[in-house]
This record gives sequence, structure tokens and C-alpha cells, in this order.
Amino acid sequence: MDFEIYYNKCLHFLSFRPRSEKELREYLHKPIFIKKANEEEKREIENTIQAIIKKLKEYRFLDDNDFARWWVEQRSKYKPRARRVIAMELKQKGIAVDVIEEVLESEELPSEKEKVRKLAEKRILKYKDLPRQKIYEKMGRYLASKGFDWEIIRESIDDLIK
Repeated sequence: MDFEIYYNKCLHFLSFRPRSEKELREYLHKPIFIKKANEEEKREIENTIQAIIKKLKEYRFLDDNDFARWWVEQRSKYKPRARRVIAMELKQKGIAVDVIEEVLESEELPSEKEKVRKLAEKRILKYKDLPRQKIYEKMGRYLASKGFDWEIIRESIDDLIK
């Protein structure tokens, strides 16, 4: 496995958005990079992947803490989700639980109620001609799909309808 070629491929992959270490490992383990190889070749490939990841970490192109902060920031601004959904997404990206907790605690995130209220305010115009019960159903389903608790959803819908 040629180090420079795959290192440059990783830089290209990282150029679109920050990535977690797990995402990069999965990218490097795709069949495109690892064809049918014997045990010795697989060890060599693994060593090369380790070297690439080490170099990317040295230059701070790969940092799970920074990635987690970026992910939370992006989710807060562009695709609001419940805290537990963001935590689940980060876990799926391979971020350690303690890093997730640290980032979610340290970031100045809007409260769940604020997120729900903003999403509901944007969405309520679509349902202005519907009866009250239909608004509850549609808005509730939409907000629940974002991972929010029903109590917060109900309060927000009540406030908007009044």
C-alpha cells in the first residue's frame, strides 16, 4: 500500500468536512483500497493505515474532540435535533461516550424547548388551515421525528396554537 497515494486520498476525503477516526478507518478499509490480500499484505495495509492516521492526528486534521464539537455546532445551527439524538449520532460516528458527554456539557446549546419552539414556528405556517387536532398530529409527528420528548412537543404546540 503506497503511503503517499492513500494519504492524499484521505486529505481529499477530509476536505469536504471534518471526519471522525472511525469514518476515516472505514473509508480506508473499503474494497477499493483493500483487495484480496494475504495475511502479510493485510498487516502491511494495517500498518500503513495506522501511519496515515498518526500523521493526520499530528497535523490535527483528525481529532475526535474537534469533530464532536463541529458536529454539535452544525446540528444546532442547521438540523436541530434532541440532545439524545445528537449523542447517538456521535456514538455511531465512533466518538467515545466520555467525549460526547464532555462536548454536550461544554457547548452552549439552546434548550430543548427553544429548539422545538423554533422548529414549530417554522412549520406551523404549513398547517394554518388545518383543524387543531390535525395540527397536533402533524406537528407532533414532525417534532417527534427529530427526537424530542412528547411533553416538550405538547407544550410548544399549545403555546403556538394559543
